[in-house]
Amino acid sequence: MMKDSGSKRDPRQRLGDKLYGLILEKILSGELRVGDRLPSEHEISRMHDISRPVVREALLRLRADGLITAHQGRGTFVTHQPEVRMKTFDDAHNVAFYLRAQELRAVLEGDAARLAALRRSRAQLKAIESAHHTFNALVQKKEATAEADLAFHMSIAEASGNELYVSVLESILEPVQGFMRLALNLTRTGTQQRSLLVMAEHEAIVQAIAKQDAEQARVAMLYHLGQARGRLVGLSQDQPADSV
Repeated sequence: MMKDSGSKRDPRQRLGDKLYGLILEKILSGELRVGDRLPSEHEISRMHDISRPVVREALLRLRADGLITAHQGRGTFVTHQPEVRMKTFDDAHNVAFYLRAQELRAVLEGDAARLAALRRSRAQLKAIESAHHTFNALVQKKEATAEADLAFHMSIAEASGNELYVSVLESILEPVQGFMRLALNLTRTGTQQRSLLVMAEHEAIVQAIAKQDAEQARVAMLYHLGQARGRLVGLSQDQPADSV
């Protein structure tokens, strides 16, 4: 039986997450291969006894994550298979919940980084740099934790000068830390280049905040969160971009 990591979530969202996970599991296992056509919305609805709006929502999110593509008049096809080792670290149906939280983080943390660049004190900058160095040291030893990653992101939210950024981030800790644990496990067991990319993305955020370049801080944070999301579903390559 699959674990339910969000018992307080809306029932429809839980159903959508479960269906997302069921399809993702079939893709990871190879039961659905790249190029295979998915059943229609009606067929999926009937097979799983789920309403079509929930089916449509789950398929839209799978499309947004680059796993399937819809072609008008032809149907919906699998276009990407994430790293199979993902399922050794977490239940597939939790991934949808984590990725929805990541969408909120982009809005929240992008702006928090912008404000941190404008408002941070010297002491707050030191706290950000300390959290950054602690996380890097753990990454280099392949011992990075979600707690260390969260401490870095939380230090930036605290430096925004608006305690509500911290409060909102704390309110979604369950999926945020779930995402971080899964992403860090994939990084820890992946290539060295992957670890270097994570550290470089954090470094770009720190440098922008240190220089008090608000727009660059926002862009650097959005880039990092986007790349983290892409790495989770296997869409981001383990190579540096030309620029942030």
